[in-house]
Amino acid sequence: MNIIISNSSGRPIYEQIASQIKNQIIKGELQEGEALPSMRLLAKELRISVITTKRAYDDLERDGFIESVTGKGSFVAGRNLELIREEHLRMVEDALQKAADVAKMGGISLNELIEMLNLIYKED
Repeated sequence: MNIIISNSSGRPIYEQIASQIKNQIIKGELQEGEALPSMRLLAKELRISVITTKRAYDDLERDGFIESVTGKGSFVAGRNLELIREEHLRMVEDALQKAADVAKMGGISLNELIEMLNLIYKED
């Protein structure tokens, strides 16, 4: 599992960890039932506090992305398709908000923005 911590991002470290693990689960890079590193091991590898990794794992478990079993560790939860769809919708909304903000700053009309989105979506 590859996690990169940025001290200049302005986001708390636990959020960075949770977000990256969540994205790896959504993309299918981490599969259902796959074991995550122990909180202690992850903290050691990232050179951060165990409390920070615990907070990230707690958030992931609360959101339904992982399941923790006392004495055994934490595992990628069974794929809740609705949960994953909601997360994708949230990611798209964030990206579209950024695009809309840039379009407004650049004087790009809503129709031009929609036309660009149509072209980009149809290319794939």
